[in-house]
Amino acid sequence: MRAAESLRRRIVVAFVSFSIVLSLFIAVIAALAIEGIEVHLVDNRLGEAARWASPRQAAGLSTEMPAGLRFHRGADIPQSLRGLPEGVSEVDVDGVGLHVLTGADVNGPYIVVDHESDYEKVELVVYSMFAAVLLGIMAFAAVLGRFLARRIVNPITELADAVGRGSSSLPLTDRGDELGILARALEAHTAELRAFLDRERFFTGDVSHELRSPLTVIMGAAEILMTQAGSEAIRAPAERIYRAAHEAAECVTVLLLLARAPELGRLAPVQVDAIAAREAQRYRPLVAGRQVALRYQDGPAFAIRAPAELCTAAIGNLVRNACQYTERGEVLVQVKTGQVVVEDTGPGLPAAVRDTLLQPGSAPAGVPSRGSAGTGLGLSLVRRICEYLGATLSYEDRAGGGSRFIIDFTPT
Repeated sequence: MRAAESLRRRIVVAFVSFSIVLSLFIAVIAALAIEGIEVHLVDNRLGEAARWASPRQAAGLSTEMPAGLRFHRGADIPQSLRGLPEGVSEVDVDGVGLHVLTGADVNGPYIVVDHESDYEKVELVVYSMFAAVLLGIMAFAAVLGRFLARRIVNPITELADAVGRGSSSLPLTDRGDELGILARALEAHTAELRAFLDRERFFTGDVSHELRSPLTVIMGAAEILMTQAGSEAIRAPAERIYRAAHEAAECVTVLLLLARAPELGRLAPVQVDAIAAREAQRYRPLVAGRQVALRYQDGPAFAIRAPAELCTAAIGNLVRNACQYTERGEVLVQVKTGQVVVEDTGPGLPAAVRDTLLQPGSAPAGVPSRGSAGTGLGLSLVRRICEYLGATLSYEDRAGGGSRFIIDFTPT
């Protein structure tokens, strides 16, 4: 799993993001509070001093003020403090920070200077403390997020690994929380699926075994009829019986193979190009005496690890359907790099079948099968074979009319 998709990472990111948003909110509130306190402690103090000293100075009384405060009027205003706007200003004179209240009354302009205000230092200390607290909150959120992520994600990861390995006994089933409920539900569902698959495998094997014997008897009887038939009226039906029984036996073999778990890596390689050539040769009698030419175009030889019966069934079904439903023109079987292409000049695939052919879980069964859709195994089963083999089945209209089926064995 990529780090960006990790549930653990998402939990940590969520905690840290929440702490950042909360810290920014607290920082804004703190800044507003500190500015309000500054107005109350400094600006109001200077205003009260001005209201006390201004009338006393106009009356010629002493304006001696507490330590750190100075009152100046008119020509007594220092040159460096003249020209300031009315109100409280922060001025830096010779490296010393001053709070200066500038005003005017009937007796002229005046200023009140706070020489010894340490509010800036207090403000710096307060901001530093807030910064340290906010950094601590974010660090704590990251640690808490990682701790909770481990407590939550590690059991889920353990459970997911056990499910991925196909373990019959899942962890966490003894827990009483939601994870325990999930683990017990997964274990029960897995056991149910295993039981269902076992029943299906046993049923498929039993049915295959039961069908093989009567089909073998039917083919044997048909062979006897074909060899001992004294007239064409008996030989022709016997040949049809033999072909039908032989095709049914092939179908049973294919269904039996599809019911098994795909373990293709352990199988011996089969030459797909040789199978395509053999199937093209096999169905030449279907176009004999008709205005249809069956051509085989060889290409690069390639092999895959797969049951030869399944490759033969998939390719042979497409070739047979193309031969059966092409009234005139040609059927072309091509081998390309990693592909087998079967195209014909028939009426093409019906629109209803074409729409459902490549939709997962759908099947053209029940749709009127005219044109290249054909009988036999059917396109839905050919698609199942391709999925079993890790191949893809695609369809496209042939230029000039007809169908073009492509089985791509290239690994994706």
